[in-house]
Amino acid sequence: MSSPTNPSSVLLAGVRFGYNSKLPDVIDLDRFELSAGESCFLYGPSGCGKTTLLGLIAGVLEARQGSVNVLGKDLRAMSSSKRDAFRGSNIGYIFQMFNLIPYLSVRDNILLPTRLHSARKAEGLEAIASTLGIAPLLDRGVLELSVGQQQRVAAARALIGAPPLVIADEPTSALDSAHRQRFLELLLAQCKSAGAALLFVSHDQSLAPLFEKRLSLPDLNRASRTEVA
Repeated sequence: MSSPTNPSSVLLAGVRFGYNSKLPDVIDLDRFELSAGESCFLYGPSGCGKTTLLGLIAGVLEARQGSVNVLGKDLRAMSSSKRDAFRGSNIGYIFQMFNLIPYLSVRDNILLPTRLHSARKAEGLEAIASTLGIAPLLDRGVLELSVGQQQRVAAARALIGAPPLVIADEPTSALDSAHRQRFLELLLAQCKSAGAALLFVSHDQSLAPLFEKRLSLPDLNRASRTEVA
């Protein structure tokens, strides 16, 4: 639970969401909370609503019922354009497939959020790149990199400008166990150093012990679990 000295980064209450009014809801949550600076491992099988939940928290999707409060802001009270601006300024997002821009260099991929959103500052690029082991690669094209290196570029892009909330959607699924462990240690250390809350989603429960909080989405989500997540 949050407190005045450790407020919620994410607080969802009574949230329901479905992609089609004629189909069962995909998300039906009584409560979901992530405190400021906390690391949370959210797990569940494919189809349980993990990616849908992240879309609600990031403001890409809009709940049809309930409260979606992120970093003290009520997302349901915002227009779509304001949610987009809020997300870009305050949330670092690591996608499962990384979503790097193939024609940009490593440096330009990392700095992209700072060029799109003035609240995200470019300071600290070299430090982040050094910590993640990609400093020698900054001027190379991302297509020249290995999968593991591309993953670290995606993490650096999410971390640049020290956003208070970082969301990671199954970003380690393409890595072997040794690289997966190392990447997570680096990501957790970077988030802790920046004071950022981290919501990490995966189906691989072997990663759970690295996190402060561990939650099962199927245990929380009352909705039908047959929908695509």
